[in-house]
Amino acid sequence: MVFPSDDGDTVKMLQSTKIEVIRELRRQLEEKVNVDAGVQYLNPASAYTCPDLAKKEMETFFLNHPQIIGLTGDLPKRGSYMTIDDFRVPILATRDNEGNFRAFLNGCRHRGVRVANEPRGEAAKFMCPFHNWSYSNSGDLIAIPRPHDFGPLDKSCHGLKELPAEEKHGLLWVHPQPEGLFDVDELLGDLAPELAGWNYGDLVYVGESVMRNNLNWKLCNDTFGETYHFPRLHKNTLGKIFHGDALHYTIFNRNHRFVWATKGIDNIGNLPEEEWDYENVTGMLYFLFPNVQLTGGDHSCSLIKIYPDGDNPGKSITRVHHYFSQEMIDHSRQAERVIGKEDAYSFEARQGDVGASIEATMEIFDSTIEKEDYLMGETTQKSAESGLLDHVIFGRNEPALHHYHNTFRAALGMEPMEVFGA
Repeated sequence: MVFPSDDGDTVKMLQSTKIEVIRELRRQLEEKVNVDAGVQYLNPASAYTCPDLAKKEMETFFLNHPQIIGLTGDLPKRGSYMTIDDFRVPILATRDNEGNFRAFLNGCRHRGVRVANEPRGEAAKFMCPFHNWSYSNSGDLIAIPRPHDFGPLDKSCHGLKELPAEEKHGLLWVHPQPEGLFDVDELLGDLAPELAGWNYGDLVYVGESVMRNNLNWKLCNDTFGETYHFPRLHKNTLGKIFHGDALHYTIFNRNHRFVWATKGIDNIGNLPEEEWDYENVTGMLYFLFPNVQLTGGDHSCSLIKIYPDGDNPGKSITRVHHYFSQEMIDHSRQAERVIGKEDAYSFEARQGDVGASIEATMEIFDSTIEKEDYLMGETTQKSAESGLLDHVIFGRNEPALHHYHNTFRAALGMEPMEVFGA
């Protein structure tokens, strides 16, 4: 990890965290053990099928909780915008002419019609297609056709409905309710300085993948909750570059850091600890409550946003935004020129020094999730919907699953999951 700071003691402490993580992963691999939460839980199958529970989750976790909608790179310049339609409040997010991140209800103040229809783009103003009312990218109402016919209206009081928004640590946060209050650092807790140390704000948005699947949104989340399946389900994909059955796991209130080992950890041998290359020997996920998985760090990352369908607890939508450093983008383009795009697109190139194409990296990441992880989740969903599956079991080596579900249950005022064997 890179944690820039003016405080030498802080830098030293965070460097020690990196070393501690690698030490623990090496220990588990050497001793052939995994992380041990010391307890097993029963999660009722109704967590994935109950319509009433799904309704409470939508209200609590999505309509009345701040949402991470992207990274700074999603709005790279003044005039950039994007639209979001995943949690029942249609949102228009902009980088206004002053460079500020803003968020609004994507609805004209006249008759509520959408003023922006493209997923993303650049615009100095937005015009409602119904009657051509026009708004600036800072939300101001700037023009009404034939105002003498429409009647008197104070334009200064009828701009787009603004929503609370904050850009911090390279993340774009929006509260879906105009009166909503939130503090990013309070939401992140002790994880905030760590996220601030990555260069998320400098990464370039490259593309988005959308997955619409027949499984509950929490089942999607569950696939990012353990390494137990790596050498089994992913033996021909991720299993080639990552170790399974080893995990360093740390909870930060409702969030967590989830770190596993790459095959590169086998090569550090007797290197002094201060020379251990954290980024090359580990893979990492941050879970940011309630629905975001954030991978990677200084040179690339993927923002995985998971949403319930809203009407059917057995369906979900996952949006994956991919970001890379400009250096990696340039390296990828050079690799394509040197060895050819087809060869750079191969899985083998993804593991080699020559580098893979950006498109290959994105495709491998997305297809592994949808065609391997989510496929398993869809079969679990069918079992749960059959009414014959009472519960699923979360093992001692699956602490993130314990954390996900007990955190969700606590936020809804529910009792923790039942301990298995109690």
